[in-house]
Amino acid sequence: MEAPGTNEEKEIEELWGKYADGKNVEARNEIVLKYTWLVKRIVLRFKGSYSNFGQMDDMVNQGIIALIDSVERFNPDFGNKFESFASLKIRGAIIDYMRKQDWIPRNQRNLAKELEEVYGELYTQNGREPAREEIAEKMGISLLHLDKILQQRHNAIILSYEEAINEKMMVASPLIHNSQEKASPEPEALYNELKLKLMEAIDLLNEKERLVVTLYYYENLKLKEIAEILSVTESRVSQIHSAAIIKMKNRLSSY
Repeated sequence: MEAPGTNEEKEIEELWGKYADGKNVEARNEIVLKYTWLVKRIVLRFKGSYSNFGQMDDMVNQGIIALIDSVERFNPDFGNKFESFASLKIRGAIIDYMRKQDWIPRNQRNLAKELEEVYGELYTQNGREPAREEIAEKMGISLLHLDKILQQRHNAIILSYEEAINEKMMVASPLIHNSQEKASPEPEALYNELKLKLMEAIDLLNEKERLVVTLYYYENLKLKEIAEILSVTESRVSQIHSAAIIKMKNRLSSY
């Protein structure tokens, strides 16, 4: 099921009203069914970090549990979109599950970490963004090997970035804190600061990197769809994406 249209939205709104009246379990379950597409979309974002459909099923199950919890905790009176609230919870649950399972091989994590450290060292040393040639020379590898690492280590780098951002979001997001009885202005201030820092980091990327990050995180497109838009291979999009994330992590490291 795709994101709900106008008629679907009206039906969902009626279900929310029915559920709010007495926490009707049947209404809750119907709402959950209406939003299973959200779980599947988020799970597919991590495609490549799991190697078989059994693992994908496990991730979907974790997402559904988080979705049920989101329905039970969500308060429409605050004016927040349920999709935004639930997405944060679902992504956090899936990331936490993947981290516990450690599906990304240790050597991939180590190479991703080395790449980030080299980038950070060169940036600090030269006071500017290092060129690909400088990174490859520092690591003692060829440019072809560097591109291969960027492509193959894409999932390790992305998961690491998603972990860091999601942890910040769970602490700072007003969507989470407004769902509690005692609201505080602090989460909203932290959330706005986080958005500002992310915007600054994105602005410092080159044009292609900004486009890939925007299409992936804001338009929720898959790497294959982005590759078609840019008229490049999916592996090239992975390389651009990985490079962008390394740069953003370096910019956001102090924050």
